[in-house]
Amino acid sequence: MFDKQLDAPGLGVHEKLASFHRRRLLSLASNSLAGVALASLCDRESLAEDPLRSAPKTPPGVSGTPHHSPRVRRVIHICCCGGYSHIDSFDYKPELAKFHGKSLSTEDRPVTFFDQIGLIRKNDWEFRQHGESGLWISDLFPKLGEMADELTIVRSMVADSANHTPATFEENTGFRLNGFPVMGAWASYGLGAETDELPSYVVLPDERGHPAGGAINWSNGFLPAQHQGVLFGSSGNALHDLLPPKHTIAPESDRASRELLRALNEQLLAATGPEDALLARMKSYELAAKMQTAVPIVTDLSRESEKTLAMYGIDQQETEGMGRRCLLARRLLEGGVRFVQLFSGGSFGSPRINWDGHEDVKENHTREARRIDRPVAALLKDLRQRGMLDDTLVLFTTEFGRTPFTQSKADVVGAGRDHNMLGFSVWMAGGGLKKGIAYGATDEIGWKSVEKPVHWYDFHATVLHLLGIDHTRLTYYHNGIQRRLTNVHGDVLTDIVA
Repeated sequence: MFDKQLDAPGLGVHEKLASFHRRRLLSLASNSLAGVALASLCDRESLAEDPLRSAPKTPPGVSGTPHHSPRVRRVIHICCCGGYSHIDSFDYKPELAKFHGKSLSTEDRPVTFFDQIGLIRKNDWEFRQHGESGLWISDLFPKLGEMADELTIVRSMVADSANHTPATFEENTGFRLNGFPVMGAWASYGLGAETDELPSYVVLPDERGHPAGGAINWSNGFLPAQHQGVLFGSSGNALHDLLPPKHTIAPESDRASRELLRALNEQLLAATGPEDALLARMKSYELAAKMQTAVPIVTDLSRESEKTLAMYGIDQQETEGMGRRCLLARRLLEGGVRFVQLFSGGSFGSPRINWDGHEDVKENHTREARRIDRPVAALLKDLRQRGMLDDTLVLFTTEFGRTPFTQSKADVVGAGRDHNMLGFSVWMAGGGLKKGIAYGATDEIGWKSVEKPVHWYDFHATVLHLLGIDHTRLTYYHNGIQRRLTNVHGDVLTDIVA
């Protein structure tokens, strides 16, 4: 019936198209393009910006990006879910030992999650100075300590929530409510892709589970749908339904159906004009088709040497998961992906599968750090030796820190620590940064940021600045306002920029 409709004599192309049932067209596309499975790339094409735009042309609301000479071209963002303890990792507080076992001396009731204010506890890991910089890093991260001269540690972060889900949203979007675009989506929107074979923004979740809030943490929000993060698996098939099932369609028929679909789309596009929503769908399907070739290659870690695999810890069960994600992140950057986001840890559950050390920080953090210390250090080392770190920005963040006092009864030195949004540490590495330095400071016990406090707005503004973007000019009109990643706030941390 389908062939008879297209071959009917006396019919022009528009009549033929009219007779070609829309459901039949979608059925054909679904059999020939696994990209239909990537419906997230086109389920909001009514909002999509002109897909013919390719970097560095200017998206709506963006005044000529890049706005200044970029220091980096691409980003790897490592998110440690649950809130690692800064005073046990990157913020050395020798005074903690003196206050160990004493009550917190303050008139302010600490803002925590469980509101159990126990006695102060000293750090559970020894701190050492590393590298030529002498940067203080604890034995929790011995391999990262070896890369200290590459790190720029921010020790004065502050957040607005002590609750995981809104704090994680804020870490990624600058807002505690959902519905806002994440940093990776803004980078994709502002700079576009470096390749037409892979998405500009890829997400590699922990194999144990997704973070609090799930896919909202890589959402495009109100930005065009092409800018949301595309979820890849780090083992097995990177994308579900990437390729059609074997023996369902002959390669010759597959190629012919694609060519027919292309011809039909072009004929219809000529009739409807470039503003038609069909164009957005066409470009999404074209990307999906190219991904069928590119993704199997870029995700094939067997192309790496045994030495490289061992360096990332892929030869050991404990580090294999994060090792694969870190190595895949490097390969994705080499393939032209603009922004890669890795997650260490999932959301809630028992036993815990993240850094949320309420019960026992030492037990919890020892397990989680062993999973990622070697792979993350290997990523930095590999990027450096390949000459990629000079134009790549690596971010290592968590939604908040942990309290210097324990989560226990008021007269007990417990083993766990509660959430601390008033002061915590993150680090950056890569192009455009002063290396081997620490910026800002918390008080003597690591409770509150007291020197150069840094909000997520400032952090995001600095990331965009290094990408060549003025955060005040990267905007998108939504619900009557020009929205931006940094809301109406944010200052670039010029003191850490080289």
